[in-house]
Formats: sequence, C-alpha cells, structure tokens
Amino acid sequence: MIDDHFKILKFMSEITTKTDANAFAQKIGMTTTQLVHDMQDLVKEGYLRRVGEGFAMTEKGKKAIKSAKPLPENLTFHFYLAVGEPINLHASSVKEFHGQVLKVNSVSLEFHIYRGDFENWFQNAIGDEAFAVEISKLKEKNLNGEELRNALTKALEAEYVF
Repeated sequence: MIDDHFKILKFMSEITTKTDANAFAQKIGMTTTQLVHDMQDLVKEGYLRRVGEGFAMTEKGKKAIKSAKPLPENLTFHFYLAVGEPINLHASSVKEFHGQVLKVNSVSLEFHIYRGDFENWFQNAIGDEAFAVEISKLKEKNLNGEELRNALTKALEAEYVF
C-alpha cells in the first residue's frame, strides 16, 4: 500500500464527523483532485466503499489500519532464540511483526510458535483471537525452518494488509 493511501485511511479512521473533501485534502497535505483519485483507487482495491456521495472504510481498510497501529511498549513482541537468549528484534505492530518474521532466524520462529508465544501475542496484545487460532493450526502442522516462515508469512498476508 502506498503512503498516500495509508494517510487517507488513517485520517478516515480518526475522524468522527462528515468531512468536506477540500478540508480533508488540506488536513493530509493533498490536493482535492489527488484525494478523490486516490480514494477511487482505494475503492477499486477494496479498502473503501461508496456510501451515497461519500466513502466509508471496509473491513479490509480497517485491517490495514490495525496492522500498522503501534502498540504500547509493554505489549511489544520481543524475539528470542531460546529461554534467556534474546535477539535484538522486536515488533510493536502487526506490520513490524511481518517484517521481522521475514528476516529473523528460523530457530526463533520455531522457539516461539511451539511455546504458543505468537498465538498469545495475537490474542492478548493485538486482540485478534481468530488469527491466534490460525497460528495454533500452524503449530499443529509441526513445520520447521523456511517451511514454517513461509506458512506464517502466508497466513499473515492472507489476514492483514502490508
């Protein structure tokens, strides 16, 4: 997703009243023409839907915002290789988690998935119980190494927008 599209979705998730397109565009640093064009793109991509003469965010749009929303420090996921062996990788959002899964040592992925750390983080920190269940299903497959990384990445990308 391009940055301008994300800015539009983020602003839409924060406003509580109907907003004029000119004021909206000005608030996020775009021209009205650019805003309308980008919003039409977001409709085509399924992030927004038309409602009368305006727009509303779809579930896909809400997931995109949720995946990038940073968590408080105490809910940040910290990656380890084993008990007492932290590595200098952490994630304070689902988007960051996805990025770390792509580059972390697969030993860390195995350590966390089989302890239930990933499913606990998604259930308790992210508040996504359904995705926590999906992760538990991956655990039941007894995947290792790159096979585990690929399955976890595929599940994240099917559920969230990056």
